[in-house]
Amino acid sequence: MTTQQTPEQILQTVYDRAIATRAKTVIKNVTMRERVDDICRCMSNRSGVRLLMACLLGKLHNPIVDPRKPYTEIGGNDSFSGRTYDERFLTPFIHEHRLPVNSTTAFLTPTLRNLDHPLTTDHALVGRPRDLYKKTLELLEDVAKQRIGADVLLVETVRVLLQLRDEKLARITSLLGTLKRTEGALPLSSEAIVTLIHQHLVCKNASRLPVLVVAAAYQTAGMLLFECLLPLNSHNAADMQTGSLGDLEICLVGDDSIVTVYEMKMKRVTQEDIDIAVTKIVRAPKQIHNYLFVTTDTIDPVVVQYAAAFYEKTDGTEIAILDCVGFLRHFLHLFHRIRSDYLNAYQALVLNEADSAISQTLKEAFLALRQAAESGE
Repeated sequence: MTTQQTPEQILQTVYDRAIATRAKTVIKNVTMRERVDDICRCMSNRSGVRLLMACLLGKLHNPIVDPRKPYTEIGGNDSFSGRTYDERFLTPFIHEHRLPVNSTTAFLTPTLRNLDHPLTTDHALVGRPRDLYKKTLELLEDVAKQRIGADVLLVETVRVLLQLRDEKLARITSLLGTLKRTEGALPLSSEAIVTLIHQHLVCKNASRLPVLVVAAAYQTAGMLLFECLLPLNSHNAADMQTGSLGDLEICLVGDDSIVTVYEMKMKRVTQEDIDIAVTKIVRAPKQIHNYLFVTTDTIDPVVVQYAAAFYEKTDGTEIAILDCVGFLRHFLHLFHRIRSDYLNAYQALVLNEADSAISQTLKEAFLALRQAAESGE
């Protein structure tokens, strides 16, 4: 690689080399190889691998920089903006090749935000798992001390990520193949679908799922209601960032004015939640007809009454609290003849979500639960 290459060209060269060597590593040092593998396969925290890639890319683009100094606040000719390399160049590269890495920069995570010192091994990063950051700093030091080339390390990182991507895809493909073998059987009943999705909702780290429960309903029956769903925002994007009124926004067909807003809660809805919703309603450019909370927790009758009192105060916006499973049950029985379409829409939404929003484990869990339900197990 030469310094005349742009970051995009460097990444393309890295990708080509990773593809050419994807069957076997070229790193002879076992310890370094294991560190790369552990960082790439750490599912509980994906910021380590993006940090490593950004620092290596910065080093390859400008060989005089120290890969341990990805903060311009450090000063000197050998520091650089790791966040710039991460956001501007790694993000499109990751999306293009569907690499199993978080879709957002590592440098805004609490562990890596606002640092002004080099990422050396004598400064432990405060984050979990600690071993992830320890190994990342060790690899950056290996590059800084010229024990391994930045290009070789970045090629190995991309190679392992491609393997991981293909392994995940193979598991999903296998589970989908199992489902295909049950096609032609009696469709699941509405109650069976409710049970299936409820089982999925109670899985670990399922906070994104209630959004998809309602989104699938509008994808399936929206045209029958002359209503359409606006594109979903990122799972970890705050309403303040996106300018959205809630987790789901519904418009009338042919009109971009929002008439219904859904906000999902994996906990009890409180009076404070209602107050925040009222503030959004008042600031909305046009009248909202319904502001609906959908919760997986119990519903407090006192809060229900509190919410209902705002109908006249907001000049006609109804605020209500719905039970997630109850919403699903009513929808499926109301639109009983398209219940299978609903289930397929929910499945597609689950599988198409980024792993940062719905983990691979949660995706596989749904397919396994559906296979068991459709086979009568």
